[in-house]
Amino acid sequence: MTAIRSVVLGCGSYLPQQILTNAELAARIDTSDEWIVQRTGIKQRHIAAKDEFTSHLAINAARAALADAGIDAQSIDLIVLATSTPDNTFPATAVAVQSELGIHHGAAFDLQAVCSGFIFALATADNFLRNGAYKRALVIGAETFSRILDWNDRGTCVLFGDGAGAVVLEAQPQPGKSSDRGILTTHLRSDGRHKSKLYVDGGPSSTRTVGYLRMEGREVFKHAVGMITDVIVDAFKATGTSAEDIDWFVPHQANKRIIDASAHKLHIAPQKVVLTVDLHGNTSAASIPLALTVAAKDRRVKTGDLVLLEAMGGGFTWGSALLRW
Repeated sequence: MTAIRSVVLGCGSYLPQQILTNAELAARIDTSDEWIVQRTGIKQRHIAAKDEFTSHLAINAARAALADAGIDAQSIDLIVLATSTPDNTFPATAVAVQSELGIHHGAAFDLQAVCSGFIFALATADNFLRNGAYKRALVIGAETFSRILDWNDRGTCVLFGDGAGAVVLEAQPQPGKSSDRGILTTHLRSDGRHKSKLYVDGGPSSTRTVGYLRMEGREVFKHAVGMITDVIVDAFKATGTSAEDIDWFVPHQANKRIIDASAHKLHIAPQKVVLTVDLHGNTSAASIPLALTVAAKDRRVKTGDLVLLEAMGGGFTWGSALLRW
């Protein structure tokens, strides 16, 4: 028995040059470095320049991923870009990436699932590759959340940053076992009853404005750990694996306390957890590919490693992906 798997050929990332530290934020609003670090684990975040858009971040991350994979952009026939902060209401930011890379074939589109966006995009690309519709895909998470923050709201503006990450996937035949390379399983969920707990109070249809991010922090924290573990347990069941088999746990980088609590509940050892929230803040759909790239570049994540990804975002949306590097 053989199976088509979506195998990671390479990954890459991009962060804007400007770094905004907790101390700098404390000079603007009623907060402190100690308060932010204690509650979130965040020490700094990157902020896009005025003339730097989500597409620019995505293009740079895509080029880095292509270089890491050692392939030409012309071999890409699918681009799925996860973002909640597109350049324009339409067209999709993905087509700007496609054009800039000189690709004039295949398909490119955006996907919106907030902080779960990269997991949803990964699952979408995986299904297209496995059914033979496309051969190679660029899956990108890119955000400029600094554009939708209320910088007077200390409960939200300290949390988020800008950045982009990308992976290149290729459809490859594998033996059809849990030891296969590539994406082994993905699990996606959503529950719109929780919309008011994390949302942006604007939009082209409702207010004709971009709006600002609004969040009930305690409510989000309360739901996060339970929802995250739900889809991870499903991933273990689908593949016959367990927490002991995981080499690396790469969660959405929202809050260190949520990450620690999730790993503890799942019995995943702390030394297996990839953490970048301290340096990047919450970059929404970009956080997982940013963290993946860091861990791949410093050679923690190696060929054959079993890697568990998870995220939760506004909606609520949440999901997991289990893959072998």
